[in-house]
Amino acid sequence: MVEPGEAEDGAMRHQHDSNDPTGRAPTADGEPGDGHGSPMGRRGLLKALGAAGLAVGLGPVVAAHAGEGPAARQAMSRSRAVASGAASHLTILQTADFHGQLETHDEFFWENDRPVFRRTGGFARIKSLVDQVRAENPGGTVLADCGDCFQGSGYAALSRGEVMAPIMREMGYDLVLPGNWEVVYGKDQLLKVINDYGSPVICTNMFHDENGQPGDFLFRPHHVLEVAGTRIGVIGFNEPRVPVRQDPEYSVGMKFTFPEYNAAEHIRMLREGEGCALVLAMTHMGIAQQVGLASHDYMAGVDYILGADTHERIRNPIQGEQCRVTEPGAFGSFVGRLDVVVENGKVREQGYELMEVAQRRYTEEPRMRATVSRSAGPYAARLEKVIGHTRTPLMRYYILETPMDNMITDAMFEKARPDVALSNGFRFCPPLVPGPSGLARITEDYLWSMLPVNAGAQSADVQGSLLRPWLEKELNNVFASDPTERFGGWVVRMRGMEVNFTAGKPFGERVNSIKIGGEPVDPDRMYRVVACERGGDPSDVLCRIKGVRNKTTLGFTLHDAVREYLRIHSPISPRLEGRVTATDLPPTSLGQFPGTDYEFR
Repeated sequence: MVEPGEAEDGAMRHQHDSNDPTGRAPTADGEPGDGHGSPMGRRGLLKALGAAGLAVGLGPVVAAHAGEGPAARQAMSRSRAVASGAASHLTILQTADFHGQLETHDEFFWENDRPVFRRTGGFARIKSLVDQVRAENPGGTVLADCGDCFQGSGYAALSRGEVMAPIMREMGYDLVLPGNWEVVYGKDQLLKVINDYGSPVICTNMFHDENGQPGDFLFRPHHVLEVAGTRIGVIGFNEPRVPVRQDPEYSVGMKFTFPEYNAAEHIRMLREGEGCALVLAMTHMGIAQQVGLASHDYMAGVDYILGADTHERIRNPIQGEQCRVTEPGAFGSFVGRLDVVVENGKVREQGYELMEVAQRRYTEEPRMRATVSRSAGPYAARLEKVIGHTRTPLMRYYILETPMDNMITDAMFEKARPDVALSNGFRFCPPLVPGPSGLARITEDYLWSMLPVNAGAQSADVQGSLLRPWLEKELNNVFASDPTERFGGWVVRMRGMEVNFTAGKPFGERVNSIKIGGEPVDPDRMYRVVACERGGDPSDVLCRIKGVRNKTTLGFTLHDAVREYLRIHSPISPRLEGRVTATDLPPTSLGQFPGTDYEFR
């Protein structure tokens, strides 16, 4: 999307530094488990992460500094063993969490203690990067995607994911894994779209549901690639709690198991039966779960976990007891590059780099440019319609509160006039930053990127006494000291209610205060709350609040509310307002994985 004053040919846009680090100026409920073992098994996980405390208390995890990316791979390419043919130089390129973002877009970085925005991504630029790497290591490069590809934009939603298939075919992926959101259009559509990529689809823990038990595999449970004379084995795990995290209706007919159900069996097949010198696990489980997975005994034999789901930008792979973990950000803004040298069936050297798909660095590859335009063409007129403008950056990277979600809950509040409006702490959607004109255009496509499921709005009467236990559960989903209890997402978003908490306290003791309408919550009073509809919820549950009364479906959707709000108030200027605060976290907190040297930047 071209901003006012920006050249149509994709010339480099200005780098925008916000002067205010707050951005003020230019999971779900239920217990995890599927009847096939305990959720993740905690011994190795707690050994890796430490079970005491949270924000300042997780035990340290050593980051594996595998070498400076360019320097490490140049040394490998000059290796005498590689040159003589005695060893193989392999390059693994990883993408994840595209969320249907087809074009170059604004991206957020945290540099020198403030937000910085640059233009990144777009499949035509990603293809240029991939082609460049393939040319550097011909015959030795593997391209893998770790899920959440065909959900998250208007183009994905209107085509029910099908817009992505020609693009993924043109990319030429060697392996793909389904993500937790790719069940959104149902089982049949998942199978139709992902199998149309023209690539092997790997998933070791998704099955056809046969009377509540795992039946046949939905996809191949493992795969072997022969690359540069080296056998590479791959297993894959989607988030086991998909039917809990997502609307359960999405995953009807599918069964998910936890990795301990069959990981060791397939790793053994790859190592012993297939003679693989390098074994990779592609996962879509989130960084905390993946680092825990890297320390389980049943993962022995895996060299790397290529992770996804939480959109983290891992620049130095995180070392577990069994293997290392990577994650390459989201929206096609980055590509992870892992280089290894394999000699006599052993990994001898390794280096890793998170490559920014910067507009200033990569031009658009012509064939991919044509493919994207052709695939998106049938939907472009509708989706590029401008529905509003913003004067301040719309973004969704902060854990506690974001300008984007403040705008969304403001729109719900104004439309329904409740006491409280709530929205989920979603991760997806790249930022939108005003250009030289001082405005950024909000299109129909961007509305779908903010809210990829156009859910109906519902209201219910909620007794004040229900709010504290609900918030304790919500906060534990984000900040649990045991990461097996965490769901992917940030703190629930709100308008009309103010919450203060302490992240580092134990479950049940985090909430310090709740105010509604500026007054302390009255445990005996009934409050009217509006939130999005979630299929499969009982009549007494709203936004995971249990025990509500008089739940009513309202006559509008979230998209209706936002469009109306923009029509009345555009140009908007959403900011951080202190709706949710923590005593031990700044308002600009960006990650939920302390105890390592990892920083989201």
